[in-house]
Amino acid sequence: MGKAVMVQGTGSDTGKSLIVAGLCRAFARRGLRVRPFKPQNMSNNAAVTADGGEIGRAQALQAMACGVAPSVHMNPVLLKPESETGSQVVVQGRVAFRTEGRAYWQRRAELVTAVQDSFARIRGESELVVVEGAGSPAETNLRARDIANMGFARAADVPVILVGDIERGGVIAQMAGHAAVMSAEDRAQVAACLINKFRGDPTLFEDGVRDIERFTGWPCLGVVPWFADAHKLPAEDALGLTGGGAGQVKIAVPHLARIANFDDLDPLRLEPGVELVVVPPGRALPGDAALVVLPGSKSTTGDLAFLRDQGWDIDIAAHLRRGGHLLGICGGYQMLGRVIDDPGGTDGRPGRVDGLGLLDVETVMAPTKHLGLTTGRMAGAEIPVSGYEIHMGHTEGPDRARPLLDLGDRTDGAISADGRVVGTYLHGLFGDDAFRAAYLARLGAASELTYGASVEATLDALAEHLEACLDLDALLALAT
Repeated sequence: MGKAVMVQGTGSDTGKSLIVAGLCRAFARRGLRVRPFKPQNMSNNAAVTADGGEIGRAQALQAMACGVAPSVHMNPVLLKPESETGSQVVVQGRVAFRTEGRAYWQRRAELVTAVQDSFARIRGESELVVVEGAGSPAETNLRARDIANMGFARAADVPVILVGDIERGGVIAQMAGHAAVMSAEDRAQVAACLINKFRGDPTLFEDGVRDIERFTGWPCLGVVPWFADAHKLPAEDALGLTGGGAGQVKIAVPHLARIANFDDLDPLRLEPGVELVVVPPGRALPGDAALVVLPGSKSTTGDLAFLRDQGWDIDIAAHLRRGGHLLGICGGYQMLGRVIDDPGGTDGRPGRVDGLGLLDVETVMAPTKHLGLTTGRMAGAEIPVSGYEIHMGHTEGPDRARPLLDLGDRTDGAISADGRVVGTYLHGLFGDDAFRAAYLARLGAASELTYGASVEATLDALAEHLEACLDLDALLALAT
């Protein structure tokens, strides 16, 4: 059975996921069998595993850093928010139940059992497990029910490395405050700390490191300088979703309230010939965009109403009148049709909702989620494509006679008669270099990116970054 160490943070977005990915790659490069693990994650940006389950996308990236395929046991509990108070709960890769607020914790015992089972499986196949926490271990109001941070670390007796984010300011107070409010037992579970996202000369923070060690009693493993290439790696959740690039072809994406599985955008953001613009609520879609992408959504009808509230439906109509192109992926595809029929209330309230009417198709929602890795080719061309499906509902109609993809035993997607409105259920298709190049060529952009190689090179660079600034020998020696 392998050893384990856990990376927790002083809050959300402290860079835990990136640190874990870098550690996984660094120790894998040293020849160790390394695996990632996150007891509980909350994200609508999911990845599909080979056995048809789903986990947080961050854990899929961490698995890539280890050089292994992702497994449902790397993230046994995944919360997928559907509203301000409710979430779909995925346990070991499958939808287990939906819950509102406090009701979630009434099922804590079965969640703990799943977490313990998955951790034992991951630990049994590795020499080192790098565990990632969620949020902050100093949320004292949640401690009694916690399964994501110290609740897990104490139960599994896994030493903790606490990450502070100096980019936010007040990192000394972050660390000292955590030590002050944590119980003595939780405080003792922290074996060391590190400081992340430092800009400038790290030696200027040497006095700060000494103060942190004095206030907390935790040794500091190092100060991690800002990693400028982090944007080249897939974002974990919507907090990290940004545009990028300065190419001549502009692609606009409305930031939907329940945007999901937006890894489709990652390769586009890195293309030199593309400018990707993520449009926040309250702003109009740019009039000079060549392509508007309606991304995936965790609540198709809810985000369709949100889109209309922002006036983006009017912007899209104007975009098409100007000769622009429109691509809907998964939930975005469903929005493009004439009607979304949800007789059982799978996506929200039961009933029929008018879609945007830009594709002559109709979607009927169903409670069974379609999950799977998929390969095929662009319809009518020998251009390979691969990706994953993760959706509820089935879409049919006359425009399905013009599919986007040929998947062997079936086709996927629909194209309008003029060819400028396209929908597909396949996520990740832009990760295929040949497909992306062919699609961008229609917009007048040349592809210059080898996406998979770019991600691998960035993971290597991240590992080297951490090797240079952290005492990884000391960190490895802390694992138990």
